[in-house]
Amino acid sequence: MSDAWPISAVAPPLVGRATASQRWTHLAFLHWRVDPDQVAPLLPAGLRPDVFDGSSWVGLIPFVLDRATVFGSPPIPYFGEFVEVNVRLYAVDSKGRRGVVFVSLEASRLAAVLAARALFSLPYVWSRTTIQVHAGEYRYSSTRHFRAGARSRIVLRPTNRPVSGDALADFLTARWALFTRVRGRTLRLRNHHEPWRLYAAELVALDDTLLAAAGFPGLAGVRPPDSVLYSPGVTTWFGTRG
Repeated sequence: MSDAWPISAVAPPLVGRATASQRWTHLAFLHWRVDPDQVAPLLPAGLRPDVFDGSSWVGLIPFVLDRATVFGSPPIPYFGEFVEVNVRLYAVDSKGRRGVVFVSLEASRLAAVLAARALFSLPYVWSRTTIQVHAGEYRYSSTRHFRAGARSRIVLRPTNRPVSGDALADFLTARWALFTRVRGRTLRLRNHHEPWRLYAAELVALDDTLLAAAGFPGLAGVRPPDSVLYSPGVTTWFGTRG
């Protein structure tokens, strides 16, 4: 088992041509410490939990996705614009390469949900997702179609205090790949964007069952997140090689 590659706040360049791009804005990063033994069974074959300060971490991350392109196309209207809420974990492969593992991803565009599931086996779920911005607060909402009990309500108030050079923040956000299981193989798909602009934030309210549905019932409503961050966003490019 090799050591994990160092965390870098600057993304390594993509190998080859970018195959797609997306703009991500108004991101909230809510993270809780969890035992690595809780995470390990949820990871694709060949991966182990990534650990910081003796803990694995589970993230609940809402944001706005728009200006999506594929293979150099113009931004895709409507189907490439939606609010996403994902539950994610962090893993390392046998080569020491780090990446994100998504447990669930809520999105309001059914076509995007079906395409992501079919092409990359990503666990997107068709949901009603919204965002409202009022009086300096970001209010995210998600409710699954046909399963109203699977929901998330998040109210976040960003501060003007930047977060830079923080080892935990980099561990949680400076992730330049995702892992997924496609046709019996664990794949690593790369992404690239400018370094995050991160700010400390206050979690005003949280009513969430997505974490419990993902296998972590002892978090939302039981104890506050161990890290709360906000970013105004980035434009991200994707490649197919790890």
